[in-house]
Amino acid sequence: MSLARSGGRVQPARAGDPKRVGTYRIIGRLGSGGMGTVHAGLDPAGLRVAVKVVHPAHAEDPEFRARFRREVQLSARVQGPCLIPLLAADPDAETPWLATAYAPGFTLEQHLAVHGPLSGGALYAFATGTARALAAVHAAGVVHRDVKPQNVILTPAGPRVLDFGIAHAADGTSVTRTGVMTGTPGWISPEHYRTGAAGPEGDVFAWGALVSYAATGRLPFGTGAPDVVAYRVMSGDPDLDGLPEELRRTVEKALAKSPGERMTAGSAAEECARLLDAQATQVLTADAGLGATRADHLVTGEWNVPGVEDPAWRTPTASTRKRALMAAVAAAAAGTAVAGSIVAFDTKDRVVTGTAPSSAVSASPLHGESAATHSSSIPAEAMTATPVDARTVRAPTDPLAGVPDPAYTRSGDETQPHPDEWRTSTIAGSPREREAEQSIRDRMTSMLATKDMAFMKPTVTFNLRAQTLIVTGGPVPQLPDHYREVFRRAGEMAACTALAHRLENAPTTWPYGRFSVYWKTSDGDVNASAIGYGTATDGCFTEIAGQWRGDESGMAAAEIPSSDKAEIRVADATAKAVTATWNTNTAETNEAPIGASDGITLGFDPVENAAYVWTDDPNNRFTSRASQSNLKGAAEEAVCRKLIAEFNSNRSWNYTHWAVAVYNPYTTERQFIGSGTCTP
Repeated sequence: MSLARSGGRVQPARAGDPKRVGTYRIIGRLGSGGMGTVHAGLDPAGLRVAVKVVHPAHAEDPEFRARFRREVQLSARVQGPCLIPLLAADPDAETPWLATAYAPGFTLEQHLAVHGPLSGGALYAFATGTARALAAVHAAGVVHRDVKPQNVILTPAGPRVLDFGIAHAADGTSVTRTGVMTGTPGWISPEHYRTGAAGPEGDVFAWGALVSYAATGRLPFGTGAPDVVAYRVMSGDPDLDGLPEELRRTVEKALAKSPGERMTAGSAAEECARLLDAQATQVLTADAGLGATRADHLVTGEWNVPGVEDPAWRTPTASTRKRALMAAVAAAAAGTAVAGSIVAFDTKDRVVTGTAPSSAVSASPLHGESAATHSSSIPAEAMTATPVDARTVRAPTDPLAGVPDPAYTRSGDETQPHPDEWRTSTIAGSPREREAEQSIRDRMTSMLATKDMAFMKPTVTFNLRAQTLIVTGGPVPQLPDHYREVFRRAGEMAACTALAHRLENAPTTWPYGRFSVYWKTSDGDVNASAIGYGTATDGCFTEIAGQWRGDESGMAAAEIPSSDKAEIRVADATAKAVTATWNTNTAETNEAPIGASDGITLGFDPVENAAYVWTDDPNNRFTSRASQSNLKGAAEEAVCRKLIAEFNSNRSWNYTHWAVAVYNPYTTERQFIGSGTCTP
């Protein structure tokens, strides 16, 4: 059951339909299917949402609930361009439901029936956007398994891939019943027909068929009985007549019979983005690198598919219109040269926009694209010189204009970052920026992976005016706060150390010394303030008087279970070693031995490379100063012994700090009783 099958038309609610689901007010129906009903809803701010509510009969089926819960989990993992974000869900409700952002527009199937095939820039934008969507799906470890025209919505801002109802994880965990053929005839890969295999390669095969269908209006393997279509898919050549030659070569690689000979979705997206760039600029450079933001803007700028409006949707509130206007102005000020408009800040700090000459369009530098998300249109009132107000994107005065290889000049500046610094930041443009970006992404991925959080992909951008490097995450629906806290700390640490290293090695030519961390909201913007920020000149570790100290943030990270085998092994052995060391050291004192019931636990904080030992003291063993001192000594001795031993046998081991905390019955909180750094 897709979340958008009615071409955007809201049907009247029926008797028995809910008035409200979760926080969403239901105003009608968008469609229904075998799984349930898709309702049109409004959130408390008046924004449109699509709410899928399962049929009551399915809600009684434990197997169905398990599959629906898995659908929610997979949908939450998948975030990226040209996808429809999951906003909220309750798979354990009496009647399970999930809500996504509403995507107005026809499905590809409906569009072809009304308007005919796509062509020109719109076709290349379609190919690029859908390939990038599948690349994001696969990067999250998910296989879509039902790529077809009914599951692609042509919105005013570009194509959107939807419906993970039969998706499964790349590890084989499936939403559907095992042993059941999934997919739609004509959109099923040869290997799936032969063996039932369903991997990312199958999605790429279906994508190739999808692009061919969008360009010609014909199914590449024809129509007819399912077994006839299956035979053509496995043995026949696709009908690609009518595809532009350059795009045809890409589609042919996607439709290879052997999955091992197909390109990946990421490679398809890169090739199509270059073709799209050629359409936009009439210049095709074989080795030109196209960043993610540039590709997003190309898709938006070349997209000219007519929208679908429905008067049944309520008129948005004034606050909603204001937010939409602000987003549109931000997108305009961020870099709409690709779409034929230019933006500048005049001497009176006003936004001035207008139509760009063709030469300005083709001369737009790749590294000058904004990190903000495009809006599909710009209000008329934003197309004139406007005094600075709530609608205007502010930008700081550029102190480095015209200075080649400028040095960092904001050391000691404690000004808090402004979200407009994020909105006007750009992707890496120089080799040094790209090197810094890769360093930060690699380090964050390494840190997050130990907590099974590698799905939280960071984006790194640069604002030369503000001399600030910016790390962005999200949106990830229903993400626990402590996960976002780990992302913040990982972003701060990776950015700080990368900048500190470069400032040390190139103090007169490296311009970035400040960093900030932002978290995207579901609408693609960021919150009013950064979730983290700092300067590389102030140091990157939590230190007091030159000594490392544990803190609550590190403890919160340590409490998240590790997924790294070495960490799990060392944690278990070290917790036992702390107990054994306590018992040995206190054998001749009045302290009684401790055991498993005393709750000695150990976990790792990958951000500051620290091992945390803690106990909630269920037996009230560590309330006195003497017992706390003994525990601190036992922990330091055992932890450092184990960490150093692991480093001696595993040179990639990088945990060197330790901290100990116990439960305080008077404050009902944990208190730190010791921390430090292990030295061989």
